[in-house]
Amino acid sequence: MRVFVTGATGFIGSAVVHDLLSAGHQVHALVRSDAQASSLAAAGATPVRGTLEDLEVLRRGAAEADGVIHTAFVVDFADFVRGCAIDQRAIATMGEALVGSDRPFVVTSGTPFVAGRVATEQDDPDRANPIIALRAPAEDITLALAARGVRASLVRQPRSVHGTSEQGWRGGLVHLLADLARTRGESAYIDDGAQRWPAVHRLDAARLYRLALERAPAGARLHATAEEGVSLRDIATALGRRLGVPAVSRSREAAAEAFGPLASLVGTDQTASSALTRERLGWQPVGPTLLADLEANLA
Repeated sequence: MRVFVTGATGFIGSAVVHDLLSAGHQVHALVRSDAQASSLAAAGATPVRGTLEDLEVLRRGAAEADGVIHTAFVVDFADFVRGCAIDQRAIATMGEALVGSDRPFVVTSGTPFVAGRVATEQDDPDRANPIIALRAPAEDITLALAARGVRASLVRQPRSVHGTSEQGWRGGLVHLLADLARTRGESAYIDDGAQRWPAVHRLDAARLYRLALERAPAGARLHATAEEGVSLRDIATALGRRLGVPAVSRSREAAAEAFGPLASLVGTDQTASSALTRERLGWQPVGPTLLADLEANLA
């Protein structure tokens, strides 16, 4: 299958490209620079020069492909609204090129927050959260395409996608906690640290994208969660051991000082199941757990 991939040099996207090539697919990858183009060409992919704002490049890339995987996102916390708008235009543009074709279109989202229980694939985004409300339209656009002859599906990523790439070890939001611990000289958690985050190894996540491309029915919402929830206390303790700093509890009142803009995320218990995803696609994560990976590989 000829697959058009965005975000192909990113932490998750690069693993997706490798998995696709290993499975015998042809990859045409959106790249911004000569260095990225050379790296992907050496790996066996065909570079396509452009950005998420080059809508004609996106349209042509999707139209000429047998399927599309969209992992790119413009990360700019100073202008998150702009990043979401770019993402939504990109999804709509690529999707329009696939209307009526029954070709697969796999789009990236995040696992939802559901108060008081584990979130499932059937749950909608929590639009009461202003940040989630900005990203939720991307899911709406994708699922609407499923009713227009596109085999569109969503792969929802957990808060911690972890693993080692050419750029070293990364752990999603956990990596930001590691940076805070280095800066502050302590690895903090809130109250008893019982808040939990779901997690997955990047190679397991990459395999789910390929399975979604190959098998997911139109309108499927899939969860790339290997672990439903890892407690913040356990994460902070592991970070402290690895970095040689104490793990300490901070009150909710002191959370803003300890975590800055991450305080609301750190203080939220957000778990997510992948039971339906595993049943539907036969996906079985095999990578190391978040804590084992962190303790072995965080530099």
